[in-house]
Amino acid sequence: MNIIFGPIHSRRFGTSLGIDLSPSKKQCNFDCLYCELDPAKTMGSYEDVISVDEIIAALQKALKEHQNIDVITITANGEPTLYPYLSELIDRINKIKGSTETLILSNGSTIADKAVQDALLKLDSVKLSLDCATDACFKKLDRVHEGITAQEIKEGMLAFKKRYSKPFIIETLFVKTLNDQEEHIAALNEFFLTLKPIRIDIGTIDRPPAYAVKPLSYEELHHIAHLFDPSLPVYIASRKKVESKPSSYRDEEILQTLSKRPLSPEDIVILFDDESQKRLEKLIKEDKIKSIETNGVKFYKKA
Repeated sequence: MNIIFGPIHSRRFGTSLGIDLSPSKKQCNFDCLYCELDPAKTMGSYEDVISVDEIIAALQKALKEHQNIDVITITANGEPTLYPYLSELIDRINKIKGSTETLILSNGSTIADKAVQDALLKLDSVKLSLDCATDACFKKLDRVHEGITAQEIKEGMLAFKKRYSKPFIIETLFVKTLNDQEEHIAALNEFFLTLKPIRIDIGTIDRPPAYAVKPLSYEELHHIAHLFDPSLPVYIASRKKVESKPSSYRDEEILQTLSKRPLSPEDIVILFDDESQKRLEKLIKEDKIKSIETNGVKFYKKA
């Protein structure tokens, strides 16, 4: 039973040591169609619970073996906020972590619960998923446990955001024909404009899914990114299905593109050919383009 996994290197968070709060089996209140874990009946609470002492002992051992960890990431084979001793666990982690940052990856389903909010307030970063802004989409794609509603999750996120002053990140995973239509994007966009997270990571399926669903291409994700309001910090986090060759952009086309949607260095490599990248560098030197950093991710935008 592996409670600790990694270290894993992440572009966005550095070197991460993971804590799996459900190492024995999938314990989740979602049964998402795209999940890489085998299908399982949803549950509202854990059936198998490992002790805080056991987790901390495993973490202490791992931290001795791996000295240069940037972040301790709390996750699970399922939903980590269903772990019944989460608040106590975070307190114990904070006592031994030193300068290492802490992060949780959650599906966001329990964020309306004040006790969950109280626990997450003690973390350095919080990343919650939101694939849909409507119940019809939620039930079809994320196959949520009885009683979970999109409205409650959205209200919970807004309430938590008011209380939380540290990096609050949203992740949205798009699946072909299920949540990639313009009406789905519009509903998410409306909510994100109110929520104002520090970053929105959008991606698609990049591991074999539990059910027969299909990923989007990078080009489709790029199109979706442009459907969001330009003020939103949308970051394309999935690049495994790049099908087109880089294109040639004139100076004015580069400026126009970056005025509509800031791009990361990875986006630039995918979209711009070599000559266009040289033009970009020239525009940076001329102070017509500036770089900004949003919670560990660099973007280029029109100055």
